[in-house]
Amino acid sequence: MLVLARKKNESLIIGNEIEVRILDLKGDVVRLGISAPSSVPVYRKEIYDQILKENMAAASMDISLEDISRNISKN
Repeated sequence: MLVLARKKNESLIIGNEIEVRILDLKGDVVRLGISAPSSVPVYRKEIYDQILKENMAAASMDISLEDISRNISKN
């Protein structure tokens, strides 16, 4: 893990297209601004973990194409 010290209004660059800027510091809260291309998804860690969990649950479902077809034709 790379650890950097930054002050308010300073930033860092990830790759060639992502900039992370320190916007504000209040107590133990840091406000970050992230500039990234729209093709790069940016998530809070807890949201990303939930997405992974739901994707793994969906991938492990035991469902057949016949079941899917039957559910589609009901609607």
